[in-house]
Amino acid sequence: MAVFPRPRQALVIASVVGLAISAAACGGDDSGSGNGDSADCAAFDKYDGNDGKKVSIYASIRDTEADLLEQSWEQFTECTGIDIDYEGSGEFEAQLQVRVDGGNAPDIAFIPQPGLLATFAKAGKLKAAPADTKSAAEANYPADWLKYSTVDGTFYGAPLGSNVKSFVWYSPKQFQEKGYAVPKTWAELISLSDKIASTDQKPWCAGIESGDATGWPATDWLEDLMLRTAGPEVYDQWVTHAIPFNAPQVATAMNQAGEILKNPKYVNGGFGEVKSISTTSFQEAGLPILEGKCSLHRQASFYANQWPEGTKVAEDGDVFAFYFPAVDPSKGEPVLAAGEFTVAFADRPEVQAVQNYLATPDYANSRAKLGNWVSGSRGADINNFANPIDKLSVQILQDQSKVLRFDGSDLMPSAVGAGTLWRGMVDWINGRDTATTLSTVESSWK
Repeated sequence: MAVFPRPRQALVIASVVGLAISAAACGGDDSGSGNGDSADCAAFDKYDGNDGKKVSIYASIRDTEADLLEQSWEQFTECTGIDIDYEGSGEFEAQLQVRVDGGNAPDIAFIPQPGLLATFAKAGKLKAAPADTKSAAEANYPADWLKYSTVDGTFYGAPLGSNVKSFVWYSPKQFQEKGYAVPKTWAELISLSDKIASTDQKPWCAGIESGDATGWPATDWLEDLMLRTAGPEVYDQWVTHAIPFNAPQVATAMNQAGEILKNPKYVNGGFGEVKSISTTSFQEAGLPILEGKCSLHRQASFYANQWPEGTKVAEDGDVFAFYFPAVDPSKGEPVLAAGEFTVAFADRPEVQAVQNYLATPDYANSRAKLGNWVSGSRGADINNFANPIDKLSVQILQDQSKVLRFDGSDLMPSAVGAGTLWRGMVDWINGRDTATTLSTVESSWK
């Protein structure tokens, strides 16, 4: 999920080109709008006339990521005088629906599930994106990416951040000390897991607790294994329900995930037995790597933000990540990716100004220079990515030889992808068999 969290139209992210950034110069004007110096604020003249206005933003982005997010638009707010009131929540998906239904919708939301976005759009709750937002998005993002926020021909919002989900985190230091090699194939991954399990350490640590969104990290395992065992075409059929949710190919992928997640010899390093996965928060799940209590943790690029301050994230550092290996070489090296879309429930001028700005390369570059972020914007300068895992993510997203797909549960109708599937994965971890789990989700798809 996004916590990134995670968006959810069965379309290829074809090639999510270029990613990100060159810090935006702050803008203002000589008319007194905002507090920025007029010379520094010239780039923001187009947003004049909104001094003193407030815009509320609601999203799933929290903790360190939220702090960086608020820093990324500081110059914009200083120069325009627009006050952005940001709130991040671990119960974002459920509470956004509650707020909208209660007539208390935020002005803007960063929605990581195209399925949920489509639900609000079809209900007439979202405002079409302003012309400037649409123009900026079309100029800076691949057309396939923009289809995720287009419903019945109406474009509702530009992408914000992106992330690569097909990563396994590890400790280069530990691997060097113990003579472990980074696995390049699924067979090598299992062989390494067996080797570590033969010591006094569990090879894997995992956690899928995430408040009201508990279960989403387990769906990433299923989606990655669907791409690796069934291939991208069947994956597309699965997320659009062209094949049943409990089709044999899905069961094969889930059982392959279970080869690791439900193997008591493999998990849950540092926390307990298999069932502890369902109560371990995704934020804390990989931390035992630093204590030598586990060696491997599958999680997205944004997990770089969860390591304690002072942790060196690099190929020769305390932690780094390698590509989650392919299972069938004939199906290439598929990559699971996700991101959020900036959509609006209000169309006041100040709201449109914020939405317009967040769609620009200026914003992408501003955010990128702060680190721990990935963007799919063509206007973003890759040299602005200081974090090695961000650079690696950009390289993967730009590699046109790779098969990319958007997070499947985010693409599905929200009642399924962010509902019965999330809950089903929790039940599966806690002991429910694959066939029952998949059939339960299938019966919920209307």
